[in-house]
Amino acid sequence: MFYEPGVTDHGLPHDPFKACVIPRPIGWISTLSPDGKPNLAPYSQFNNLTFDPPYVMFSANQTSSNERKDTVINAERTGHFVWNLATYPLREAVNITAEQVPYGVDEFERAGLTKEQGSLSNVPMVQQSPVKFECVYHSTIRLPGTPPMGTVDIIIGRVVGVHIEDSVLTDGILDLKKTEPIARCGYYQYAVVRETFEMVIPGMNEALLSGLEGSARRNGELGGRKGRDAGRTDGEGQKGESASR
Repeated sequence: MFYEPGVTDHGLPHDPFKACVIPRPIGWISTLSPDGKPNLAPYSQFNNLTFDPPYVMFSANQTSSNERKDTVINAERTGHFVWNLATYPLREAVNITAEQVPYGVDEFERAGLTKEQGSLSNVPMVQQSPVKFECVYHSTIRLPGTPPMGTVDIIIGRVVGVHIEDSVLTDGILDLKKTEPIARCGYYQYAVVRETFEMVIPGMNEALLSGLEGSARRNGELGGRKGRDAGRTDGEGQKGESASR
């Protein structure tokens, strides 16, 4: 089959596009409004962008009433957000926080979750989640969208703090069998990761292998950087040239 999105009809009972790009990590993002109200919501367009320094992104459509998502507004105005790992034991809480509720409603309380204070900002983290990233807002990229959703906001943030529960580490490695992360699939389907396998690309040098591992420490050593200077960039927390409010 072949179809042109937005031009020709695919002829299927349900749109297949999102079902083709799977599985997608879930951006379970917590923020704080400028007046101190906590917010928590999942976004299925989420990923890391690079590792040294580490950046992540999440994408948010406008609401059906052409309003920007609370998460986007809060991240831009306060300059901070937190990513919380969505796991199988927390799946129902993740689903509850996906419901669109009036601005200022505390999704932590609605989902029965405990707030945990971050180390580098006032943004609350999900205490029950075994992995959390504290992020500094970097920039917004705005893409045109089709009504009624309107524009799409892509929020980019630099990861400045990583929290990992000791209980999910095995021999110094984050053990996915212990975290049971969930991912978004097509339609209303989700997946849970409980099994992995390893492959090492042949013929790669040490620099490329350290990049595949995501070793900022080794990358810094190879680049001649030392200590806290490794990975520093100018303009952290500032809007880039492509950003817009």
